[in-house]
Amino acid sequence: MILNKVDIQNLEQRYRGTFINSLVGFKAVVLVGTKNSLGGTNLAIFNSLTHIGANPALWALVFRPATVERHTLNNIYHTKNYTINFVNAVHYQKAHQTSAKYPLAMSEFDAVGFTPQYIANHNAPFVQEAEIKIGLQFEEAIDIKVNGTILVIGSINYIELQNDLVSHDGFVALEKANILACTGLDAYYNTNFINRLTYAKHNTWPKII
Repeated sequence: MILNKVDIQNLEQRYRGTFINSLVGFKAVVLVGTKNSLGGTNLAIFNSLTHIGANPALWALVFRPATVERHTLNNIYHTKNYTINFVNAVHYQKAHQTSAKYPLAMSEFDAVGFTPQYIANHNAPFVQEAEIKIGLQFEEAIDIKVNGTILVIGSINYIELQNDLVSHDGFVALEKANILACTGLDAYYNTNFINRLTYAKHNTWPKII
């Protein structure tokens, strides 16, 4: 298959969305926990988590255009904090179900069977069943003009995970926790570790760590 820009744009809309979204490959699945202005909880699945920097520690999520009500985005703007939760692959169906358009008054925690958990005076709910729990403070929203999406950047202020997932040099082995991954919007995977390699230099071949 060979496609140019015109060919891509001429693909049927749903086919194009599935094709381009899945073509990018394997991505982490995270559940974003927030609370609304009325105190209600919200939980939503995302596959757009991006590392922005480590000093300070910053992560970002991509949100679809705010042409309709976006509960998670609105909640982040209102409360300024949110949680990112990595769940075990056994929870893939419940995680997927959080993408359904539930009414504002209905919590996805209750609807799909996850348990809200409050930690360290963090206003937003964590997922109690999560293998890794990250608390974030909203820092900046960047409008992406080319398609109307929004890049939301947050600073990490809380991390919780099992000690045995972290190696002596700080590397986090997500596969040990059977963390859920995906391609596209509906295909889910667990992960298998191959190897870590030494820092690449032009005059030496990398070695297995």
